[in-house]
Amino acid sequence: MNNRASSAPEGEAGLDPARLIDARIRELNDWRGAMLAQVRAVILRADPGVVEEWKWRGVPVWSHGGILCTGETYKSAVKLTFAKGAALADATGLFNASLDGNTRRAIDLHEGDELDEEALAALIRAAAALNTGS
Repeated sequence: MNNRASSAPEGEAGLDPARLIDARIRELNDWRGAMLAQVRAVILRADPGVVEEWKWRGVPVWSHGGILCTGETYKSAVKLTFAKGAALADATGLFNASLDGNTRRAIDLHEGDELDEEALAALIRAAAALNTGS
């Protein structure tokens, strides 16, 4: 049994979101799966209160008092979209996509990119604090 909190997935009643995310990582079977697994591990370590969800027909979502970020996978990128990213300080410049929006910000990760785990963990903790008012 895992110790990750999860909520009922949208449209796939009865299936555990954590298991669906595990399955997505396995089915990708390439650098995107490895990157998604690495991102997920950072998120789970950074915020022990995070809830894993599965929304919009197959998008991993991490929430704590509201959505922190999503983990979309595309042919050439793993995209982490922060729901309230525009309100977060990004001292290391991880945000590199959706920079023109008033609310969201995203991080596009490509094959061969090295993830700054400390900076991502800081963004996750800041997003959770923003959502919970702490």
